[in-house]
Amino acid sequence: MIERVKMVDKNSRLSVFVQCDLLLVARSVFYHKRKGRPDDTETANLISEIYRQYPVYGYRRIHAVLSKSGHHINRKRVLRLMNIMHIKAIYPGPKTTQRNSEDAVFPYLLNDLKIVRPHQVWQVDITYLRTDAGFIYLTALIDVFSRYIVGWFLSNSLDSYSCLQAMERALREHGAPYITNSDQGSQFTSGSWIKFLVQMNIKISMSGAGRSNDNAFIERLWRTIKYEFLILEGARNVADYKRLIPVFVMWYNNERPHQSLDYKTPAEMLKKSKL
Repeated sequence: MIERVKMVDKNSRLSVFVQCDLLLVARSVFYHKRKGRPDDTETANLISEIYRQYPVYGYRRIHAVLSKSGHHINRKRVLRLMNIMHIKAIYPGPKTTQRNSEDAVFPYLLNDLKIVRPHQVWQVDITYLRTDAGFIYLTALIDVFSRYIVGWFLSNSLDSYSCLQAMERALREHGAPYITNSDQGSQFTSGSWIKFLVQMNIKISMSGAGRSNDNAFIERLWRTIKYEFLILEGARNVADYKRLIPVFVMWYNNERPHQSLDYKTPAEMLKKSKL
């Protein structure tokens, strides 16, 4: 193993990812965080999750929640990230309004549901990806039965358009699922998202506020893409992500074995189900 490790050249024209795969070397050996530059991606996701549950919280309260959860982050960093993500506490003005009728919330349909075939349930979510200039956003849909990434879209803004683009890509390739599950983020309660799914006869399921385990499979996908691939490959700008994400999706779907799938790949699960 040590000799194979020494054979990996960071300056080679081949990426570390490709070299490690060819040499059967764990890529985590070559990951080293930049000194003096903390990775804000995980923190941004934590802030986003708290804000989704409590949109009335400002940076001080979000900082307090993070501190109580064991995350040692100073207030200035929380405020900086919230400014980058364009989120701030919602306060009632002189005239408060009722919730917009388009912002519908649907029940969670996956309790006690046995998922026994592909495209029975898709999960969809958005994650933040750090660049040297701020953040961009990745929307992805994953088939729960096979863990296959059925669609994705990269965007520089948080809106329902990017979610619709990811869904349309998935539908063109795989047809419509029976159920699509999401959290209660504004993108997934928007009128355009709800209307599109209803038109496609897709049942809508939403996780309860604060219940991230309801969308556990796609949460695991985020950990995989960030810590098994993008960080190791040194992605730092939009061009890097545009180049690397298609490579990751191809590898994840066709080459990466999943322990929960008896070490089969998502593509093998899809193929097996068609036999």
